[in-house]
Amino acid sequence: MDDFAHLNLDAHLAASHLDPWPSMQRLVEMAFHQVPAYRPYLESLGHAGGPPPSLEAFGRLPLMTKKDYIQTYALKDRVAGGDLSGLDRLAVSSGSTGTPTFWPRAEPHEFPIAVRFEQVFRDSFRAHEKKTLAVVCFALGNWVGGFFTTSCCWHLARKGYPLTVATPGNNVAEILRVVTALGSSYEQVVLLGYPPFVRDVVDQGNAQGIDWGGLRTRMVFAGEVFSEEWRQDIVRRAGGKAPHLETASLYGTADGGVLGNETPYSNLIRATLAQKPEAARALFGESRLPTLVQYDPRDRYFELYEGTLVVSGANGVPLVRYHIADRGGLIPFDTMEETLEVLGVRDDIRAQLESTAPIRPLPFVFVFGRADFTVSFYGANVYPENVTVGLEQPEFRSLVTGKFVLETLEGAEGNPELLVTVELREGAMTPSGIERLMAERIQRELLRLNSEFAHYVPKDRQLPHVVLRPFGDPVDFPLGIKHRYTRRKTP
Repeated sequence: MDDFAHLNLDAHLAASHLDPWPSMQRLVEMAFHQVPAYRPYLESLGHAGGPPPSLEAFGRLPLMTKKDYIQTYALKDRVAGGDLSGLDRLAVSSGSTGTPTFWPRAEPHEFPIAVRFEQVFRDSFRAHEKKTLAVVCFALGNWVGGFFTTSCCWHLARKGYPLTVATPGNNVAEILRVVTALGSSYEQVVLLGYPPFVRDVVDQGNAQGIDWGGLRTRMVFAGEVFSEEWRQDIVRRAGGKAPHLETASLYGTADGGVLGNETPYSNLIRATLAQKPEAARALFGESRLPTLVQYDPRDRYFELYEGTLVVSGANGVPLVRYHIADRGGLIPFDTMEETLEVLGVRDDIRAQLESTAPIRPLPFVFVFGRADFTVSFYGANVYPENVTVGLEQPEFRSLVTGKFVLETLEGAEGNPELLVTVELREGAMTPSGIERLMAERIQRELLRLNSEFAHYVPKDRQLPHVVLRPFGDPVDFPLGIKHRYTRRKTP
């Protein structure tokens, strides 16, 4: 893709053009011949020979890993020509899994990412037809989320979308100031940020009298898996009525950029499966509900390795069979259609879309997140997503922000205890006995959604212990940084 500004989205995403091999062939030949570190890396793993002649042979190349490749070879040796000066922008990863890493790129590397943003802004929000204020609520500076988001939104504006991009970053007061001053001048407002932070923005805006519904607020999320109950709740708080058209989550990493995006179709599929736990478990292999997105295999080509995802794609640092270690899986578009037909829901889902949004023939990838974002309790994997559903009940919505910390501790008698520390909304008044009620609701959803929990955990140990903490608690919920939902005991 040489020029995003002249790309026709409908033609570009037509099924007849989705063969990944031509672009993967160009990628791997460039890596072999222009990236100084790549061939020595392969040779260190015992792989000899030149670029693979087919997609099948491509799948036999050694995996690229962050530890053995990214953290072992100098940055300049991982870019084409060994020259960083050919890359005119630089971002840094958040360091949530280790030391922050630098990711250089040039403008053409952003074009495939901008297509993912265009899918969301066009298919879901109709932003090509409506004057739109996009408010970037990710942290700015060199951090990759805010940088990528701002740049890709600018690409849309340069393409001709009636789009203005505001960049207050993760400063709630500044976000609300921008929305209050400018929101009514546009036909819709789009908030882009991490899910719990965007909800903080919506809640504090409501407290200040902002009419999110009157502003036709839409939301773009990234960075976390959330429940359908959470999606419905935040849309309600923002005065919306159609979650599948008013929200979208991006699946992205610092290494590869945005790899896929939720679509109106994938949102309705996920919402349907949220009501069918057994069907969801059969399709996804686990009792928790993953993020479900569609992707373009020419730009980001996915493979599976032992239940975890491998991705390839052009970037400032080219990624060839890069093991991103996210647990998940792949579902071809036709296979998803057949599955929905067997479940008897395909026609109903399509009818809900009617003429409001297109159905793109793109494959699906589902993502649970890193395998280490769970806690083990009596041998059962307990997922934050299951706990989220328990806290998203109507009786708690005015009390909690949605943030919590899940961990296991040793109880008073030496028995393990499942502890859930929950953040209260600012100024929330808690009625007597609310901790017990939260614990019961969490237990109910764990039993409904998590068959390991139901079968492995003794009945008298299934009720978690809930502790409430004030908004912005500096130990469990410090402001301004990415929240971690699980905590393990240090040895």
